[in-house]
Amino acid sequence: MSAAPSRPVCILGLGLIGGSLLRRLSDTGGPAFGYNRSAGTVEAAVADGYDASTDLSAVLERARNDDAIVVLATPFTALEPMITSVRDLAPDCLLTDVVSVKEQVSDLVRRLHPRARYVGGHPMTGTTESGWPATDPALFEGAMWMVATHDDTVADDWLDVAGIALAAGSYVVPAADDAHDRAAAAISHNPHLTAAVTATVGAGESDLALRLAAGSFRDGTRVAGTAPDLQRAMLEANSVALLNTLSETIDRLITARDALREHGDVAVIVDDGHRARRKYERIAGSPPEPITGVRIGDARWQEELRRQAHLARVWMG
Repeated sequence: MSAAPSRPVCILGLGLIGGSLLRRLSDTGGPAFGYNRSAGTVEAAVADGYDASTDLSAVLERARNDDAIVVLATPFTALEPMITSVRDLAPDCLLTDVVSVKEQVSDLVRRLHPRARYVGGHPMTGTTESGWPATDPALFEGAMWMVATHDDTVADDWLDVAGIALAAGSYVVPAADDAHDRAAAAISHNPHLTAAVTATVGAGESDLALRLAAGSFRDGTRVAGTAPDLQRAMLEANSVALLNTLSETIDRLITARDALREHGDVAVIVDDGHRARRKYERIAGSPPEPITGVRIGDARWQEELRRQAHLARVWMG
């Protein structure tokens, strides 16, 4: 992947994602600094050798003076005061984010900071742990990082945000906000709900069931171990898209239940799932195919990036 961005990067929120990004960019020689409201988090980051502060105003004034790229890295529920502060203290800075939902963040930015130069983003990575102790500069290595790509996206701003993803070690996936949210609901947010149900059913049977539990229960319930408040912030922010995937999940399970009750088989749901899993393994198990034939800034470059991304191709710079 490419080297660290030459422009400073200001990260607001030093939890798992924001803190890992600060570590990665700083470790690779990029000028990066961050803010967190928790003094304990900032003290831990500073003790580890990173540039962090609890003074939001000072951090944003520095971002303004340095023409830094500002990264929103707080849960969705904490975004409003952050965006307002950016508007008031660093209004001309390029703004991006790492939040797991895109349409609602875009709407919030438009409402609170209508003059913002904003290009949304979302790295598809994480763990069930949270906070500075869980941060890892290698967290983004080989991950897919969605960078919002719309017909009015400014080429230079898009390249700057994509550059952060590449510097973190990720592949860039260009997509529109609504397409991202539908995809995230299907492959990330809906699995959190099914994991919660699987964990609840398994734990409700008896402690014998949990003693017998092995790989399928462990892997199928892993994300249920994420802090509940973080899960709720993520899932509820993408409620519209999640309702659609949840409805499809329920419909398929009801069909499977009825087939099992009436005919004694679950062939349809198992066969469909097996084919889908094999398709995922083919895509995820092979090196990503790069987007080609596009020069950022040429006519309709955004449309062509999106088209190729829907073919599972990625931007490599």
